[in-house]
Amino acid sequence: MIKKSAIQFSAVLGLLGIAMGAQAKDWPAPIKALEAKGVEVVGTFDAPGGVTGYAAMVEQQPLSIYLTADGKQAIVGAMIDANGVDLSQEPLNRLVTKPLTAKIWKQLEGSTWIADGAKNAPRIIYTFTDPNCPYCNKFWSEARPWVTAGKVQLRHVIVGILGPTSQGKAAALLSAKDPQAALMQHEQQHRSGGVKPLDQIPPAVRTQLDANRELMQQLGFSGTPATLYKDADGNLKTLSGAPSAEMLSRVLGPR
Repeated sequence: MIKKSAIQFSAVLGLLGIAMGAQAKDWPAPIKALEAKGVEVVGTFDAPGGVTGYAAMVEQQPLSIYLTADGKQAIVGAMIDANGVDLSQEPLNRLVTKPLTAKIWKQLEGSTWIADGAKNAPRIIYTFTDPNCPYCNKFWSEARPWVTAGKVQLRHVIVGILGPTSQGKAAALLSAKDPQAALMQHEQQHRSGGVKPLDQIPPAVRTQLDANRELMQQLGFSGTPATLYKDADGNLKTLSGAPSAEMLSRVLGPR
C-alpha cells in the first residue's frame, strides 16, 4: 500500500509553530535572556516553592526553567522533591514532548510513503529511504524478522537525493502498479541496481518527492536512512543512519 500527499526536535519547533506563539509573549527578563542564548520557551506551568516553571527546548532537548518569586533570577534544570521524584518530567512531557510527537507523527502520516509489513502491525516506524542508499538496504534487510513476523510496519518515506539515478528510481517505485511489491523486489536486487529509473518523472510524483525531501530537511536530517519511531512511553525518537545491532531492538521493539 502507498500513502500519498504532500527530528531533531529544535529544528521542527519553528516548522510546527509550537514555540512561535510562546516567543511573542512578554517574558520576564531572565527568561528573555535565556531566549537570547537559543532557548525556545513553549509555555509555563505551576511549580511548588513559590516559583514559576517554564517548559522549553534547547539543542533538541526539553528543558525546565524555574523563575524565582521576585522574578529576577531563573534556575535551569530539574526540580526534585524530598523523595527524589523529578517534578519537571510531567510538565515537560505534557507541554513539549507529547504535543511535538503528535504533530510530527501527523506530518509523517501525511507524507508519501510505501508500507512494508502488515497493516495491523502494532509498531509503526517511518524511515526516509533513498533507492540508492546501501544503508537503507541494510536496515531493510535487518528488519525482516520483525516485519515478516507481523510485529513492525516500516513506512518508507521515499526520497531521491544521493545520486543521478535516485530521483528516477524513487519515481519508479512510487509510480509502480504495486509499490509495496516494487519496493520488495528493489531491495532484494539492490546490489545489482534494483529498480530501473524512470527517464521522465510525472509532475505529480516529482511534487511528492520534493515534499518528502523538504520534510526530511525540516526535521533536521541530511542523509538516509533517517528513522523516526516512538518509545515505550509514546515519545518520538530519531535515528540517523542504519541502526547498530544494539539499537535494532530499541527501534524495532522486542523480537
